[in-house]
Parts: sequence; C-alpha cells; structure tokens
Amino acid sequence: MKKVLVTGGNGQLGNELRVLSKLGNDNHQYFFTDVEDLDITNESDLKDWFSKNKPDQVINCAAYTAVDKAEENSSLCYLINQTGAEYLAKECNNVGARMIQISTDYVYHNEINRPLQESDPTHPQSVYANSKLEGDLAVLSASLNNLVIRTSWVYSSFGHNFVKTMIRLGQERDSLNVVCDQIGTPTYARHLAQALITILSHPESEGGIYHFSNEGVASWYDFATAIMSIEGLACQVFPIPTEQYPTPAARPLYSVLSKEKIKGSFDLTIPHWREGLKECLSLLKKGQ
Repeated sequence: MKKVLVTGGNGQLGNELRVLSKLGNDNHQYFFTDVEDLDITNESDLKDWFSKNKPDQVINCAAYTAVDKAEENSSLCYLINQTGAEYLAKECNNVGARMIQISTDYVYHNEINRPLQESDPTHPQSVYANSKLEGDLAVLSASLNNLVIRTSWVYSSFGHNFVKTMIRLGQERDSLNVVCDQIGTPTYARHLAQALITILSHPESEGGIYHFSNEGVASWYDFATAIMSIEGLACQVFPIPTEQYPTPAARPLYSVLSKEKIKGSFDLTIPHWREGLKECLSLLKKGQ
C-alpha cells in the first residue's frame, strides 16, 4: 500500500480525510498527524519522521488560518504557512514523495471579476494571504510534481466555521447583519477531501496549481440566508457592505474560482455549494 501523510489532521479538512480513509475505498495507508505529533516547523523532527516512515505522498492541511489575528501574529503565521510548507517540501524531495499543498483564494485579491484561473496574477493583501502565497511558491519550486490546491470559504461538521457560527447566532438572535459584497463560493470540506483522494490515485498527474471549490456563486449574505432557511431558523439576515463591517485583514471582494482545470485533469464532478451545505447540516443534526 502507498503511504500518505496528512498534516493538520485535527482540522476541518484533515478530519474529513480521516473519515473517508476509514471507508477503505482506496489503496493507501494514511498517517494523520497534528502539531503534537509532528511539528512541521521543526526541521529536525520532520527529517526523522520522513526517514523512518518514507511516505509516497503528503497532503499539507496544516496552516495558520486565523486571518485577522495573523495581522498581529505575523511571525507565527509565516512560520507555519511559509517555513513549515518549505520544510515539508524539502523532506518530500529527500524521500521522493509528491506534496499536495492546500492553499487559499485570498492570494489573488485582484480586480478580475470573472472566475479566477490558475494563471491569473496574485496580489495578496493580508499577512495570512501573503504567507500562504510564499508557502505555495516554496512547494512549487521544490518539485515540478508538487501540487497546490487553492480553495475558498471552507466549512465542515468538524471544528469552528461560518456555518456553525451562523447556526448559533440564528438561535440566539432575532436578526443579524452579514456582508453582501464579498463574492465567492462556499466549499464543503468533505467534497474537497473526496477530490483529494481521487488526486492521490493519480500520482503521475501533472504538478502545478489547481482550484477546487463547490460549484455556484454566493455572497456571505447568500450563504447565511441559506443556512437559516435550511435550518428553519427565524433569524432575519440583513445585507451590509464590507465598509460597515471593518476587519483587521482585508478580504477580496471577488474570488470565485474556475474549476475547469481540476475537473478536466481528474475527471471530477463537483456538487453545487447548496448540496454541500445540506449534506453538512444533515450531519450536524445527527451529531456527526
């Protein structure tokens, strides 16, 4: 069996990969680690782990994702998102493993108002976005076989995320305001995990940058109203512009991702974001 290391195994995507790995539908042996098991910023520990276990492929889900806090904690953010990714890529090279780096739509943040393509220019406007871009570049420069998967607005039945926050607020309040002029696509982490397992089964595939999100387009306001509707919550959601909800870190106003490349390369059929939301909410109701 081919060995696959998944870093950030206790996060949203890591947990979804863990669930799917237990189904036994693919011929891989998985190693799920998080910072307490394997600190990707500790080069010596990484070297020892890789020397002992020699994975064939690595999915790097480990990341500093507190976008606003990163503006004040830039050193830690860069250490995890840039240096950690660079160390991982180096050790992958040492044992001949292919690395799949999970990244973000925030690296683009440009004025292009059409679905963003992998070849579009990047223009990160926050510490988080810039640290992720630097990590991407380190991974891509380490080997032509490595992949960077940029995704957007990730949520899951695991961890803390926008969906769970909206459910909690919808139960506590009669109304709330949600930004309506930031446009993108919610991504259900289980659907991304399914795509990653498909990619693992094609180790000969071309390296480089790929996009993955669910299909469709939404604002955060659209996303919030859909959550309230499906959950049957009476909380009213009012649309507001970004300028009425200032945050320490800038967010792109438009970051819809084109998925044509990844769909064509791996023969993927990607569900609409509303399908992903319904699936996730159903699991949450079951306590899963």
